Amino acid sequence: MVFIIETQYFDTPGGKKLCNHDYLTPQSACLFHTGRPMIRASDDSEELRMAAKWGRVVAAALAAVVMMTAYAAGETGAPLSSAAPGGKPIQLALIEGISGPFADAGAAVERNLRFGVEQVNAHGGVKLADGAHPLELVVLDSKGSPEEALLQLRAAEDRHIGYILQGNSSAVAAALIGAIEKQNSREPDNRELFLNYSAGDPALTDAACSFWHFRFDAHAGMRMDALADVIQHDSSVKKVYLLNQDYSFGHDVSALARSALAAKRPDIAIVGDEFHPIGRVKDFAPYVAKIRASGADAVVTGNWGNDLTLLVKAAREQGLDTRFYTFYGNSLGAPAALGDAGVKRVIAVADWHPNAGGAASDAWYKAFRARYPAAQDDYPVLRMELMIEMLTAAMSKAGSAEPELVAKALEGMKFDNGFHPSWMRAEDHQMIQPLYVMEMDKAGTPGVRFDNEGSGYGFRTVLALPPEHTVLPTTCRMTRP
Repeated sequence: MVFIIETQYFDTPGGKKLCNHDYLTPQSACLFHTGRPMIRASDDSEELRMAAKWGRVVAAALAAVVMMTAYAAGETGAPLSSAAPGGKPIQLALIEGISGPFADAGAAVERNLRFGVEQVNAHGGVKLADGAHPLELVVLDSKGSPEEALLQLRAAEDRHIGYILQGNSSAVAAALIGAIEKQNSREPDNRELFLNYSAGDPALTDAACSFWHFRFDAHAGMRMDALADVIQHDSSVKKVYLLNQDYSFGHDVSALARSALAAKRPDIAIVGDEFHPIGRVKDFAPYVAKIRASGADAVVTGNWGNDLTLLVKAAREQGLDTRFYTFYGNSLGAPAALGDAGVKRVIAVADWHPNAGGAASDAWYKAFRARYPAAQDDYPVLRMELMIEMLTAAMSKAGSAEPELVAKALEGMKFDNGFHPSWMRAEDHQMIQPLYVMEMDKAGTPGVRFDNEGSGYGFRTVLALPPEHTVLPTTCRMTRP
């Protein structure tokens, strides 16, 4: 048996083969029907059986995209073509810390975005009025600095790149939004649209909202509410220590934690509320000592990247027996750094995780791993690939890659890939999507089929919130062009 990608040509030992299936007519041989080229199992000729191994690799790499209902309510519904896009590439500028203290986080972002770009290009690119265009990812290293990010933004403007992608640091995101607002007012023929995949400061879609900015991640308030729902029912937690990075996002996490706990568990005492320099602490042992001395039952932290990995490593080395309620404890070396010390003690919140469950979710994860099989690359971030898919759908809907038209097409867009229904709220450009709160445990235990980064440890879902249950009000008063 060999997997054949419908409406696609493939080279086999005997030449080119084509499975010419009518995707508009459901047939029992089709595994999935989504309005895109489909995957079908078929007993075929000897020459195709000789190519089975190659076919399985290609099928795995494309399985998730095949299942996606990319053009959901209000979209075109058109299938993506198998023909290679021949138009001028549409460039997307990734401005991120590719070097510096958070280089590992920047590398993970680049992998996830490349995965999304490759999926779109493999299915014919972006359909515009003048034909099909491929996407091209242009990587610009901000070194994690707002000042350097602004220099790279200027470089993107000089190249007339209309799409800016960034997320690791709300301080950088705020600087970019301000600069893009000025640029778009100053040069209406060289406008830019900012796609934010991670920067979680709520203000970016509240008081500081911008028509030229779209956030595809849940903001800190949404994540904190989900964590607080779990803490509310954790009777073992009586005292909480807040430890966060000393910048806008870290201060937001602290304030939001205080507010959420006061509302849902007013009996809990906040026994510490501390901030540390972002990306500069090499040894968290002194902070762990303070946590121990406070008598805290739990730590709440929004730390990410190396600041989280080093924190949990210090906690393990010092035998700190507390629960960690985190925003990103499932990522970038944290499970491996904790080992057994993190089992049933580390809680994280995310828009998706590999053990979310379901055939479609599993297929997407396996497709990512087929593309990035190395254990250290095992950090798939679903929302980043969805961001690329939604951008593609908006361009096709607008029939143009002009940022203003694409922004208007993105507003209110609904998107469902078969396991992660989402929509882009028009009022503030905040993505509304499911959230999962999960608990660390050993791989192979109930609910933990997949581990993280080859560590032997993964996460099981303890709370799954549908998108309508993650919605928070907004104070945005957006000015539109």
